[in-house]
Amino acid sequence: MDAQLPDVEAGKRFYGQLFGWTFEDWFGSFAQALKDGEPVAALVRKVDGRLPTVWTVYFATPDAPALARRIRDAGGQIVSAPVPAGELGVTALVTDPEGAVFALWQPEEHPGFGKRHEPGTFAWTELYTRDTEAANAFYGDLFHEALFGPDAAPDFGRAPVSDVYPAEMPPHFLVHFAVEDVTAALEDVTRLGGRVQAPPFETSYGEVAVVTDDQGASFALLRR
Repeated sequence: MDAQLPDVEAGKRFYGQLFGWTFEDWFGSFAQALKDGEPVAALVRKVDGRLPTVWTVYFATPDAPALARRIRDAGGQIVSAPVPAGELGVTALVTDPEGAVFALWQPEEHPGFGKRHEPGTFAWTELYTRDTEAANAFYGDLFHEALFGPDAAPDFGRAPVSDVYPAEMPPHFLVHFAVEDVTAALEDVTRLGGRVQAPPFETSYGEVAVVTDDQGASFALLRR
């Protein structure tokens, strides 16, 4: 996952203090975020101010071009066709049929998360959608083995947009970071200049609060 931000240095300060991340310069304008020396995310400067300030989740695939074609054939869109990210892997930006944006990652030198499901690392992503049945069909076909296979342990759910957000909110993915104490983490978010969008609420996968960072990128805090 990565965050597209107007100011990467400000992002380093915010997330470094919130989650204990350190950073190293990476491919292009990316700054790789590390937790205990292991990769957990990336920050990248927005190249166009009209683009949203947002966290994007990447789904791993052994063949990004083939998966992009399947997404298009199923009614989604290819926003950015698969391209190499140096020697790290191949990436593409796509949408589902309702317009929710996500990315694809075909790993080469960079396999993905070095840590997850620990405080300060990725824990879950939730798709907020207006048509849950259509989402079930689209993603159930696209990622069938990962969601329903014999060894499936998915970090991915979906919920109606209206459950947490205003009805006019577009369909989107919300990345969740694990925390030990949601209330304490909310205090840190506000102290660092972020904002609480939705105070703590209970879900089937844990206690969640939705926040934005000090530049407007939304994410969630999760205690399982």
